Amino acid sequence: MPRPTLSPSPSPLSTASSPPKVLNAAVSEGAKPDHVVIVVEENHSYEKLIGNASAPYINALAGQGAFFTHSYAVAHPSQPNYFVLFSGSDQGVKNDSCGHEFKAANLASELVKAGYSFAGYSEDLPAIGSTVCTNHQYGRKHSPWVSFSNVAKESNQPFDQFPKDFSKLPTVSFVIPNQDNDMHDGTILPADEWLKKHIGPYVTWAQSHNSLLILTWDEDDNSKDNHIPTIFVGPMVKPAQYDQRITHLNVLRSLEELYKLPYMGGTAEVPAIQGIWK
Repeated sequence: MPRPTLSPSPSPLSTASSPPKVLNAAVSEGAKPDHVVIVVEENHSYEKLIGNASAPYINALAGQGAFFTHSYAVAHPSQPNYFVLFSGSDQGVKNDSCGHEFKAANLASELVKAGYSFAGYSEDLPAIGSTVCTNHQYGRKHSPWVSFSNVAKESNQPFDQFPKDFSKLPTVSFVIPNQDNDMHDGTILPADEWLKKHIGPYVTWAQSHNSLLILTWDEDDNSKDNHIPTIFVGPMVKPAQYDQRITHLNVLRSLEELYKLPYMGGTAEVPAIQGIWK
């Protein structure tokens, strides 16, 4: 029996992507990371970052993992992209407004239902479970789980709660640097250095502990193409450049396949990422 599709409210973001495959690579090849850490950076295109001497660590990760050369965001501005990556739908939000509350199925709610765990770690979040719109360089628009009433408040964590003992990471987590360190307000080099300092030790550990880093961008620099880098780094992926076209929906669909979760929103209409798993 096929897995159910969970329809969000409102309707999922429309997409012209191809229909789902009968058997996805994530299922057929048995990849199932013990942990996935998803780091989302801001507002820079593939062309601005790849090969840029101001992003040495990001480019090193691209050479170390599964590097998608045809990865695209789905909207402008930021917030709809985060909602799509987290729930398969923009939830009808077309801007960066604050204060939304949804009950739709999402990555956190479905992981917990399936017996897994989730947390979002946001730099400058003032307290566990805080719903503030802004604090210093924190912006709620970049932390989509805060807007879902079916996600436990304790899943919403300041970045200083990111485990020092990586074996204690939840099954899936997001890391959201503040707006100085994610390239939103700051520049490329400081963001690259922040990533190396704060995530680099995890990446090294992950290579011998069945753990996966997903590094992506919410959107590009407001161009029509919305071309962004996306990189998967972990011992279960085959390092190479991959030219399959993917969006945030394909990334979410791949997580659904890895953990046998119901399809959320528009993910039922797109394939999981193919051919990268060892």
